[in-house]
Amino acid sequence: MKKPLLAAIFFLTSIILITGNGCKKTKADTSLPAVTTQDVMLDVTSTSAQSGGTITAIGGSALSANGIVYSSSNQTPTLADSKVTPPLITSSYSYVANLTGLTPGTTYYVRAYASNQFGTAYGAVVKFVTSTTLSSISGVVTTAAGSGSPGAGDGMGAGAQFNSPGGMAIDAQGNIYISDTFNNLIRKMTADGNVTTIAGNGTAGYADGPAANAEFYAPAGLAVDAQGNVYVADYGNNVIRKITADGTTVSTFAGNGYAAFVDGEALKVAAFNGPVGVAVDSKGNVFVADQNNNLIRKIYNGNVSLVAGVTGGGYANATVDSTKAVWGAFNHPGAIAVGPDGNLYVADRGNSAIREITFPARVITTIAGGPSQTALVGLPSALAIDAQGNMFITDGNGRVVELTAAKTLYDLAGTSGVFGFADATGADAQFNQPQGIVGDATGSLFVADYNNNRIRKVVIVSVNN
Repeated sequence: MKKPLLAAIFFLTSIILITGNGCKKTKADTSLPAVTTQDVMLDVTSTSAQSGGTITAIGGSALSANGIVYSSSNQTPTLADSKVTPPLITSSYSYVANLTGLTPGTTYYVRAYASNQFGTAYGAVVKFVTSTTLSSISGVVTTAAGSGSPGAGDGMGAGAQFNSPGGMAIDAQGNIYISDTFNNLIRKMTADGNVTTIAGNGTAGYADGPAANAEFYAPAGLAVDAQGNVYVADYGNNVIRKITADGTTVSTFAGNGYAAFVDGEALKVAAFNGPVGVAVDSKGNVFVADQNNNLIRKIYNGNVSLVAGVTGGGYANATVDSTKAVWGAFNHPGAIAVGPDGNLYVADRGNSAIREITFPARVITTIAGGPSQTALVGLPSALAIDAQGNMFITDGNGRVVELTAAKTLYDLAGTSGVFGFADATGADAQFNQPQGIVGDATGSLFVADYNNNRIRKVVIVSVNN
């Protein structure tokens, strides 16, 4: 069977070159460099951490130094405090620095700096706390289900088959729902690894009705509401579908099937263009990552409305103001999740960023990554958030990472740019285009390993340093 809409479903962003105004100097230009501090800390242990910066403009002369300054007492550290000076930037706009010899259980303040002949400029301050034990965290990866060979067979564990599993969701009982994208099916995996098909006949099409007879076209993101209803971002049909909690019936929840951007009455008027992510909040609002429209949409009380974004795409943080046509901007958002704070978090795939939309003011900010920091969460595919606000992200470059509520980023499993299949711990594990991710009540993670046709399990453990 042909894999439908392959190129469109998994959008790969092109490299975004950072160009500053620093190269356009005049004789009288005596400006300082412009620098930003990496917005999260990496791999914090009791005695070490990693930070970095990005030079957005070199100012009125060539750079003479760049690096990181930090202190446990000065909340706005300068060159007079501790510093790490990595090699001077010559061909890249970003750099990283390793902070060592730190004190366990201590709060530190960090910021990037850059100097030219006219002085030194600093980025924003980032605060972090070292751990109290000589350990960090990692992930032990095993295979929960799937033989690795493409197919549609139900069964236990490795006896089941998938064909490019994508979106995932989990219900209150711990049942995991999986969009089996190129089988055009919705599957269910119980806590013990038993996989069954709950909706779809396997034909790429568009048909509502009894679940076994329904047709999907490259289903993507999933969400489960408090009543147990399952929502499906039916990418190829440009609609949002609903599977009743008893698993018997599939209906169209929103979208008229045409690839377009139209707000309004959910079934007759509203239109999406390649929806890939879906999430439900405690009030019954259904949010959609409308990927090919570069928009975040909301479905509530039978109507679809725009939350944020512009159809042309881009990268812009802002406070949404419809009266002034200020909507912020995203670049092919791939997934969304609702946090315990009620705010919306977006895997902004094309910008290699995790974005936040706070409510009710709809303030859009970036909490990790961005076009100039693509190594942090490169091509994020999906995210899951636990009750404490810790976020778990599948990185399309081959990793599973954790962004803690304290804004520390840990590589749990896999290595960026390495694709394959290996059950192992940490960087020795391998994925091949990991997509959906969910966490269960025990803290274990489950990942839809798209090109390996498997569901992987990640157990977080402490490791000694």
